[in-house]
Amino acid sequence: MSCKRPIFESKFCPPQELAARAARLPRPLVFTNGCFDILHRGHVTYLARARALGAALVVAINSDDSVRRLGKGADRPLNPLADRLAVIAALESVDLVTWFEEDTPLARILEARPEVLAKGGDWPAEAIVGAPEVHAWGGSVHSIPFEVERSTSALVERIRATGAPCP
Repeated sequence: MSCKRPIFESKFCPPQELAARAARLPRPLVFTNGCFDILHRGHVTYLARARALGAALVVAINSDDSVRRLGKGADRPLNPLADRLAVIAALESVDLVTWFEEDTPLARILEARPEVLAKGGDWPAEAIVGAPEVHAWGGSVHSIPFEVERSTSALVERIRATGAPCP
């Protein structure tokens, strides 16, 4: 049996390498971000729609501490950053996956310099972090409408409501 690492791991991009690696991706480059704690159909549909806006997609994921500061619950994220990176990198629609420790992905946006910035439909385009910067260099900003209504927080609540004991 081979000890070769899965090919999707080649999509992992430490923040300090993002500018150089993003510069080598096909253009127009699309950038999005999120926690992606428990991947669900809404996420994968959204990411496919974002990718369709350009030739390559970079996804920046909130670090564990960044997720905790969002107020999603003391036990969130349920999956650690390394696992969330792997699941997102394994998606066909994703070309590169990085992360951010800050409360917003602005530094990663400035490093990647995407032509397209995208977020889910719960974000008005003018409220998307990085919108002024992307507009300033001639790019576009998109709020992608939800096609499949799913919520990680609602899923977690539903699981907890079943009364199953926690490990």
